[in-house]
Amino acid sequence: MTAQTDTTGPVTTVYKVSGMSCGHCEGAVSGEISEISGVSSVTAVASTGEVTVVSATPLDDEAVRAAVDEAGYELAGKA
Repeated sequence: MTAQTDTTGPVTTVYKVSGMSCGHCEGAVSGEISEISGVSSVTAVASTGEVTVVSATPLDDEAVRAAVDEAGYELAGKA
C-alpha cells in the first residue's frame, strides 16, 4: 500500500501584514498579491492584519514579500 501524495487543489495561506489600517490598504495589498502567478483569491483584513491567499500551488514567500513591499506594507510572516 502506498501513501497518496497528490497535492492537486487550491492551497490557502494566511499571512500577517503590518501597516494596514483601512479599506484602501486592503485593496493595495490584495491588488499586488493577486498579480502573483497562480493566485486565485486574496482577502485582506486591515483590522486583523491578516491576508488570506488562495493559490494553485504554494507561493514563494519572497514573491509575496515583494508584492506586499510594492504595496507599501511589511510582510510580518505567516499567521
